[in-house]
Formats: sequence, C-alpha cells, structure tokens
Amino acid sequence: MLRKLLQFFRFGPRKIQHMLPYPDGKRIYREFHNLRRELMDQDALKVINRLNRHGYRSYLVGGCVRDMILGRRPKDFDVVTGATPAQIRKVFSNSRAIGRRFKIVHVIFRGKIIEVSTFRSLPDHRLKPSAWKKADLMMKRDNDFGTPREDAARRDFTINALFFDPRNESIIDYVGGYDDIVEKRITVIGDADMSFQEDPVRMLRAAKFAALLEFKLDPGCLKAIRRNRQEIAKASPSRMLEEYSKIFRTGRTAKVFASLAETGLLKVLFPEATSTADISKSAESFAESAVGKRLIIADKMLSEREELTTNIFLALIMADSLEELLEGKIKKNIIEYVRSRIDPVCKRIQLSGRDRDRMMQIFISHDRFAQTSPRRKFHPEVFRKKIFFFEAFMVFKINAITTQNEDAIQQAMFWEIGPRMRPPEYGKIISTFHPRRMHDRGPRGDRPDRGDRPGHGRADRPDRGDRPGQARADRPDRGDRPGQ
Repeated sequence: MLRKLLQFFRFGPRKIQHMLPYPDGKRIYREFHNLRRELMDQDALKVINRLNRHGYRSYLVGGCVRDMILGRRPKDFDVVTGATPAQIRKVFSNSRAIGRRFKIVHVIFRGKIIEVSTFRSLPDHRLKPSAWKKADLMMKRDNDFGTPREDAARRDFTINALFFDPRNESIIDYVGGYDDIVEKRITVIGDADMSFQEDPVRMLRAAKFAALLEFKLDPGCLKAIRRNRQEIAKASPSRMLEEYSKIFRTGRTAKVFASLAETGLLKVLFPEATSTADISKSAESFAESAVGKRLIIADKMLSEREELTTNIFLALIMADSLEELLEGKIKKNIIEYVRSRIDPVCKRIQLSGRDRDRMMQIFISHDRFAQTSPRRKFHPEVFRKKIFFFEAFMVFKINAITTQNEDAIQQAMFWEIGPRMRPPEYGKIISTFHPRRMHDRGPRGDRPDRGDRPGHGRADRPDRGDRPGQARADRPDRGDRPGQ
C-alpha cells in the first residue's frame, strides 16, 4: 500500500521498476514448486541449452509455465531469449522467421515447432501515463527488443508472464503471477485500460482464461473490460476468427461464451446472439438462453467423439436472428431472408466468400429435413451427397434437441440412419481428440484400408526428398496448418 501511495505522488516520468511488484525478479526455487526438467518438452530444452551455450539468456515462458504450475499438460512450449531473430536463425539452421507485427522464429523439429521470441521492450506510453489517453495506443508493430524485466512488464496478464529457468529449475516472477495462479485470479499487468486499448483481443482472452482455467477476473480487470468493450470492434478480424476457432476446439465453448456474456463482450461481438435472448451478466442466465443451450449440446457432442466444424458453431451462434425460418414460418423468399440476416455478421467477422456461401446453404436447406419420404421424387440420397449436408444436418439436429421439438427430432433420426458421414473438408474438422488420427479415417462404416487409398501404399509413397517442402526440417506442425 505504501508503495502505491508513493507512486501516486511521484512526479516526473515513471520508471519500470516502479511498475513491477518484483523489479529484480523474484526467484521461486524448485523446493517450492512442482516444475521439473524431465516434465518439459525435450526439444524446447535443447533450444534453450544451445542458446545459452551461445551466450543468449533463454527461458520457457507463458502458457506452458502457467499450465505446468496448475498440473495441466501444456499444448506447446514457447521460448524467450535475448537473441534477435537474425541471431536465432544463425544458431539454428532448421528455423524460419515469421510475422511482421511481431517477428518470431520457428525452430522446426520432426513433427513439431518450437516458437522462439526475443525479449521485447516496454512501449514508451506505458511510462508516460499523463499522455496516453490522448494517443492511439493500438500496437501495430512490436519489434523493439529489450530485457527480461521489460518483456514481463509488456505482457497481457500476470499469469502469462512467468519465466522458467531450466538450469536450476527456478521460476522467475517480476509481476506477481505466481501468487495470482495460486489464488486463481486473472490480473492485467499495468493499467488495464491502457492494456486493452493496446490490444483489444486481450479482453476476449481474459474472458476465455477465466472460463477455461476456472479463475476469477480481478475486479479492476472486469471493470476495465466493461468500460472498453466497444474497443474490441477494432481488433483484427483474422485474429478474432483464430481465437474463435481455438475456443470451439476446447470443448467448453458454452462456458467461454457465458464468460463473454458476463463481461458484456458478447453483445458487442455477436449482438445477433443476444437479440432474442434475455442474457444478463451471469453464467446461469446464459446457460438458459437458446444460444447457450445450443452450445452446451455442441460441447456434449464433442465430448462424445462427434466431429463438428467452425461453420456449425458460427451457425449456432447466429441462429437466433433466423428464428422465424427455424420455426418454419418463412416459406417464400427464403434466400433473401437468410442473406439479409447473415450478411452483416459475415462482413463484420470477415468470413470468406466460401464460408459465407456455406452458411447460406446451411440455413436455406433447413426445411429440406422435413421431407422424410423415401420415395424417389424426394431424392433423399442425392441430398445426403451434397457437400453442405453434414453441417446443415448437425445444425438442424442441435436446434431440434434445443427446442425439444419431437417432430424435428424424429426427422433428424430419419436422416441419421445409415452410414454416418463426416465433414467433407478435413481441414475444418473440430474434435477434442487427437487430430492425427482423424486424417487416417474415412466415412464411418466405409473406411478403406490404407493400402487401398491412393498415395498410401508403400509403392506409391515418394521419397521424402522428392516431396517439395516435406523434408524433416521443413515439415510444418499440424497446429500451423489453416483450420487445425
């Protein structure tokens, strides 16, 4: 408290040591935590060891450290170092530099990528609180390099700003993130309003972490999100689509969107999802809304080894704005009706033309599922072979279960009988199970043997050196492919 009072009355420009709870870095040694080298990704440790041997200080950083403290299995292990991207490239021949706004290096091992970034410096406006309100704080480039202390201070949340030093298995904490993890609290580093204006996507990430980690938002963080929620409209649509895709893949989309509703972000991101539903600032009221029920059912399907797609989730979120169509009240000019409802959403999130057409097909074909006669004139087998059939059927089925419409549920059962179909575009499949296994599977009930599929017999398999871009060092990780 005394330190905060002194900072309040201090004149002149602020210094970074005045912003951090532990300016010199608090070391938490192995006796006080459960992180051990043998639990870490060995390729990430190889990267750190080699950088250290070349004189560049290097640590594990971010979500992997947070998850390991929580006893969770990290999805990936990121490295931060004092070496610049050019210097990293010289140390590792099996690497490539990517990004413009935030330049990083991918060190490529067989079947995996280790992401290596350089310590960043603190933006100038962070040290001049009197001037920041008059400026546009949106971070368009972040390639000014600095020290570990500056790098920790410029990150989004304290729980994501911890470093792990494998040399002595210690955690380095400049921002108080270790205490926040223990107390299950999400706290913004520095001024929350400033942070969210620098990068509005941080507000979405705060709500996501609160739901997935079962943490509480710090009161200051929650108030700042509600004050700045309109700023999220300035975020890059491509980044937002990437975040949505990550959320859908968690299998807990309903919880995350309930958190978005609590913070007020959902009304800004998807006003269509709240137009016909009374969603107040509580997770319980969201779960009782139509969109909440649809997302809960979709999450349950994923947990039962069902496969969905990003388009299915987006259609479930938009469905409230097409309520009259789903209830069978629209019989004429259906195409114009659907286009008028979904075009504003598709343009706002900058959905590709191909996916926009798919969304049109999903909703336009809704009434077709009511025609359950097996007679030839209805051509049920022809309809089943349409590329959009799977996604349209899943949206129809989930909506039928949500509304408890017995007639619609019986119609869904008719279309579900027979060999189960899978999403036709494998790159867009969402599953909570291992993605590598999905690429080896054909339509359910009709899976050919590997040797019967083109390109899968040993005689058909070209030498690695003959496949462009498929040498071991150049082979991208599955997580780097679009839609994975």
